[in-house]
Amino acid sequence: MSEGVIIRKAIREDVQAILVIYNAATQEPASAYEDMPHTLGQREEWFDYYSKRNFPIIVAEYDGIVVGWGSLGPHQERSGFRFTGSVAVYVEKMYRRRGIGSLLLEALLEAGRQRKLHTVLAVIDSKNGPSLELHREHGFIQAGVLKEAGCKFGEWRDAVYLQYLLDDRSVPNA
Repeated sequence: MSEGVIIRKAIREDVQAILVIYNAATQEPASAYEDMPHTLGQREEWFDYYSKRNFPIIVAEYDGIVVGWGSLGPHQERSGFRFTGSVAVYVEKMYRRRGIGSLLLEALLEAGRQRKLHTVLAVIDSKNGPSLELHREHGFIQAGVLKEAGCKFGEWRDAVYLQYLLDDRSVPNA
């Protein structure tokens, strides 16, 4: 299935499709720790923030339709974390387990290398087996579990932190 999928930089016209995919994830218990679906305005603000800061947002397009998206953003806004990024990958439910998440994740890791990041983090619900598996297949290792750090649908959720080292620098250098 990943054959014929185009990974490209997201444009503002993609925000509606990104919103639909993200909001579907807000309805799943082990994905997107949100209490309510986002509005188009909220997603546009997010898109504008990432765009102004030059954080990559990419989409997977199949047969002219956006079927997945990913982003690479800051782990934290403090300068001491300037070499650490955080990835997010979402794929439309009927296109999952077909290699699209892998294409998105590989592109985000390459974007991290181009940005000269040292490490990339992913925060995934402990019961989201497919996402945990995807990241582990790409070399992410578990860095920790935050017990009951999230909540969704009236339940505590454990958040697994995964980490991928992009390079072997022994000291930070700009």
